[in-house]
Amino acid sequence: MGPRPNLLTRRAAGVASTTLALLLSTAAVGVVPAASAFSAAPGGACAEPADSHANARVKPGAGATHEPNELTAKQVRERDADLAAALRERANFRAGAGATTLATVTIPVVVHVIQRDSTRAGGNIPDSLITSQISVLNQAYAGGTGGAATAFAFRLDKINRVTNPSWYPIVDGSSAERSMKSSLRVGGKNTLNIYLGELSDDLLGWATFPQRKLSSMDGVVVLNESLPGGTATNYNQGDTGTHEIGHWLNLYHTFQGGCGGSGDGVSDTPAEASPAYECPTGRNTCSATGLDPITNFMDYTYDSCMYQFTPGQASRMLTAWNAYRAA
Repeated sequence: MGPRPNLLTRRAAGVASTTLALLLSTAAVGVVPAASAFSAAPGGACAEPADSHANARVKPGAGATHEPNELTAKQVRERDADLAAALRERANFRAGAGATTLATVTIPVVVHVIQRDSTRAGGNIPDSLITSQISVLNQAYAGGTGGAATAFAFRLDKINRVTNPSWYPIVDGSSAERSMKSSLRVGGKNTLNIYLGELSDDLLGWATFPQRKLSSMDGVVVLNESLPGGTATNYNQGDTGTHEIGHWLNLYHTFQGGCGGSGDGVSDTPAEASPAYECPTGRNTCSATGLDPITNFMDYTYDSCMYQFTPGQASRMLTAWNAYRAA
């Protein structure tokens, strides 16, 4: 795979200049598997607990009390079965009520800046970091950094600043997180709510996967200083946001399931035994064809190392959007 080919081009679009030593994320191809691939899952319901973020992005050596970076095989089967059921529901609804299947999508974004106080150290990051983050998202999801173009673009609708020390830092899976999201989340399934702040356990971010029933927990949590131009060394070019929104759009980590099973459910991301950190060029942890997808946004490498989604990931995200989030 090698180093990111056009990092400087990507960062030129309104993003504060920082060093190229930065960190994070993963990979895979094909539309959603046929319904028969989901038959092993019981009942077609997603059993993912609302407060369990099995898709968090973590720094090397992060001190999380649990390892929140991949789903169990059972959770994957249940999620895949639920997606198949949601697609069948959607097809029936279209046939009876004329609902449309979308090929291109502009996602409205509401950003909630959670602050302890009015200082930068207390979470009061400038608007410029947020607008730079939206630029990075639009480049990444349009294929402008070297990967496949996806159907998605992002439109910043609102920045909501909230000073509440009881929500700062944002603690993964806590009652305070639930209270924060229940109080602040706005919009329907198609609205991306991003929560920015200092995070617990040295985490960089986490996200919810799409579900048929909208939950108040729906959204993405991102370390505030991981935004482009922030202070999170090696993770401050905005790709934590890119990575977590990938989860919100139904992507798994490239290392999901290790070397066996269905992996991340995408056929054009090579199997990977475990997360990759930093930028280990030439890493190959599985015997299947292909080097580890260390440049994929859904791995755990430095921001400076990751630059792409695959065509299969683009297809998977659009399929899930049409099943879960399209109006």
